[in-house]
This record gives sequence, structure tokens and C-alpha cells, in this order.
Amino acid sequence: MFGHDPEFGSGDGDLNIQLFGLSTLHKATNNFSVNNKLGKGGFGLVYKGVLEDGQVIPVKRLSTTSAQGLQEFKNEVISISKLQHRNLVKLLGYCVEGAEKMLIYEYMSNKSLDSFLFDETQRELLDWPARYHIINRIARGLLYLHQDSRLRIIHRDLKASNILLDSDMNPKISDFGLARTFGSNQIVANTKRVAGTDGYMAPEYATRGIFSIKSDVYSFGVLVLEIACGEKNTKFVCKEHCDTLIGHAWGLHNEGRTLQLVDKCLGELVDVSQVIRSIHIGLLCVQRNPQDRPTMTSVFSMLVSEGPLPSPKVPGFYIGKAKQEAHNLRAYMEHVLTMN
Repeated sequence: MFGHDPEFGSGDGDLNIQLFGLSTLHKATNNFSVNNKLGKGGFGLVYKGVLEDGQVIPVKRLSTTSAQGLQEFKNEVISISKLQHRNLVKLLGYCVEGAEKMLIYEYMSNKSLDSFLFDETQRELLDWPARYHIINRIARGLLYLHQDSRLRIIHRDLKASNILLDSDMNPKISDFGLARTFGSNQIVANTKRVAGTDGYMAPEYATRGIFSIKSDVYSFGVLVLEIACGEKNTKFVCKEHCDTLIGHAWGLHNEGRTLQLVDKCLGELVDVSQVIRSIHIGLLCVQRNPQDRPTMTSVFSMLVSEGPLPSPKVPGFYIGKAKQEAHNLRAYMEHVLTMN
């Protein structure tokens, strides 16, 4: 069954995706058996299902207590149904019955990028050519969202767990629940409800609710650094620079030691100039001032060319070593005072 659902109102036009019945999805997932659980997102659980014709599907079942209400659900359905690109996950259908809200996607057999990148054994399956391919393909998908699609889409939650991998390790951007559509002449927007993931949010968005294509570029830059390093930005600890992965990358870049950032499991089987260039581009994307960050058009051009690159400026959320030590001392003194 294709088309329109009364829950979505009457102004959106027909949706060229399938409307699934709840009973069909119960049967496909064996009543949402824990054995069929593929993962857990911010808005609910994802289950593997098999339809009667043998087609494998992932079913994103939104939690009834989720912060994502009908409006966000509607937003994701309408946004994705109008997007067609090889590096975006395809939405096959949806289900709205009673309190249940579900999304049905194309099946991605290798799950998400974070399940490889941040796992001690799985990360070894991602050699540098595979990682560089993933960086380029994510850039293509984001470029389409910002520039080439009929609608200009700001994703607002680009992160490793929202990059899914198919059987050939091709990446596809997923999870458009927080996405926003911009008009052709719109450059920036503001929200009082900041929603996203720590470590990937641009400073102007995290602190003031301002988002634009440049806030997505910041998230992409974080991803590039994580892919090169094999470490998660917010969980990275470095005594040398007393900062996050971004701060560590910035420090090594300024000291001419960029290669020390590269994931050790890659060994010496890397294209040195390609790795250094990718990290340099990542640092350009995470610059503190959004006006300094490149657009995805420029990013993609820099990735596929060999021309000179501008020098990156201070990244967002960077805390220098002296400031970090002062912060640690202040925190310690406050702790001592509370103990007394």
C-alpha cells in the first residue's frame, strides 16, 4: 500500500513509500524479539525483520517515551522520501498505528561505521583505502544534501553511528529525525531546542542553537578525524595536549607531527600525503568560526585534488594546555573547599 496517511495531515501530498501494517512488522520481527535487535539509537530500538517475500528489512521502532514525537517522525518520513542518492540510506516505508511509530529502511548488512571504527578487532578490517573511500562517499552524500538535492537539508546529527555500511563497505548517511529543510535563499536558522550528539555539534549550535550547512561541515570534520585516528572524539584522552581528539589533532598539526594521529593498526600501509591531507581538511572543517569553515563543495574539491590547502585556524571547543591545567586546578580547589 502506497501513499498518504491521515496522521500526516493533508498538506504534504502523497508519499511514494510503502505504508506497513503493524501486524506485518510484528510477524517480520518475530514480535520484536530481542534476538532480532540490531541496535539502539537515541529515539528507540532497531530490529531486523524478514518479510514474507524474503526481503530483509531494519525496522526503527520509536520508543513511546522518546523525545522524537509525531512531528520529528513526520519530518524524517517526508525528508527522506524525497531524497535519492547512493550515499543516503533509502527509506522503504513507515508505520503509524496507535502509539507505535516505525520506519523501515533498506538493509545495510555491515551495520554502522562506529561498530567497526571504535572496536579493537573490527577496526583492523578498515584499511586506509577503505577509510578514504568512506570519507569521500560521506562527503558526496553531504554535498548532495546541501547543494544538489531539490531540498537543502541540514542533517544536524551526522556521526559515526549514523553512517551505515552496505555489503561492499559503501557508507550511507542515515537517521534524518533531526534534519531541517532550508529554502533556496536561507543560510542560517536558530532553535531553542538543541538536539544532537556531544562531540559532533558545532560550538555555535551547541551553545546558541544556531545551525547551518557549516554546522554539518563541523560534524563531518569530526568524523574525518575519527576515521583517521580510530578513536572517538569525546572519549579520547591525551595527557600531552590535555584535550579532545580535535585538540590533539590540532596540536600535532601545528608541531608537524600529523602522522602520529593515524590509527596504529594501519601500520605503514597508508598513503602518507593522502592521510595528512585528509586530517588537514578535517581541521579546516572544525574551525571555531563557521565563516572560516569550507562548504562541502570546497571540501569535496579539496579531497579529490592535490592543490595547496589554507592553514586551519583554532578549532571549536579547543582548550589549550595552560587553560586546561588552570581549569583542572580550579576544579580541584573547588573540590577541596567542598570537602571542608
